[in-house]
Amino acid sequence: MYRFLLTPRWWGINLFVVLAIPFCVFMGTWQLGRFEDRVQSHEQATKQPDPSTRAAEPLDELLPVDKVTSGRPAIATGTYADQFLVPDRELDDRQGFYVLNMLRTDSGKALPVVRGWLPGSASGARVPAAPEGEVTVTGDLQASENINSDGVNARGGLPEGQLGMISAATLVNLVPYDVYDAWVTLPEAEAGGATGTGGAMKPVPAAAPQGSGLDLKAFQNLGYTGEWFVFAGFVLFMWFRLVRREAEAVRDVALGLVPETEDGPASEDGPAPEDPSAEEAVKAVKASSVPGPSDSPESPEGAAPKARESSEA
Repeated sequence: MYRFLLTPRWWGINLFVVLAIPFCVFMGTWQLGRFEDRVQSHEQATKQPDPSTRAAEPLDELLPVDKVTSGRPAIATGTYADQFLVPDRELDDRQGFYVLNMLRTDSGKALPVVRGWLPGSASGARVPAAPEGEVTVTGDLQASENINSDGVNARGGLPEGQLGMISAATLVNLVPYDVYDAWVTLPEAEAGGATGTGGAMKPVPAAAPQGSGLDLKAFQNLGYTGEWFVFAGFVLFMWFRLVRREAEAVRDVALGLVPETEDGPASEDGPAPEDPSAEEAVKAVKASSVPGPSDSPESPEGAAPKARESSEA
């Protein structure tokens, strides 16, 4: 009954099922592993002490920034140079902007330093001037932002002197010197008023490193896991359904319930094959109903000559 599984058409179906199910299971397992990694990173982050409570270390010893060094206090010495305003940054449920200055160190590279946050719009805002001369700053180390970071403006088109993303890849196009692939935020913002901005700058708290918490992406991985396993079950279900329907059709043919066609068992809903005897009977009826030459009715004009011929005889 199941010999149809060896036909070329079913070889293609079987090959698709054999390849599709392991692929779906592999992708579901991979997404589940990504979710478990995020859960493990979150648990490790909660068990570790607050990075900001650790002793400050030189900047170069904490680079590159990773999940361990992110948030650690870093010390850097240099002089402040270019200043940028980072608009559309939220703090305490209020909209405002960051005040960022480039700290040029003795190594020749510059470190982006967020000196504080001010409420309001960055356009036309007046901010406290950065300290002059050589300074030593101690700030919480942060990794360069990307398009997925909170508050980042990746659309561009900002006025001169404003920055949408705190990133070395962005700053290197705005300043004539090398930039560290990191930035720091001061835990205690510098005092000073800002005309038209509503007061002194507020410190910007360090953000947790990306991928270390149960954020939306973690639950997306969990959702994708369920989708891949559902796909695998759906493929298996459709294969069993097709096999069952084909087996029922073969059984009906064997019992004589459905005539067999050249392409396989005839469909119950499709047209039945023609009966040869019925076709011959229809042809005979048509032939008997077609009038021949001897059966054609005579016209009134032809009746008179025949009458004359009979009288002459």
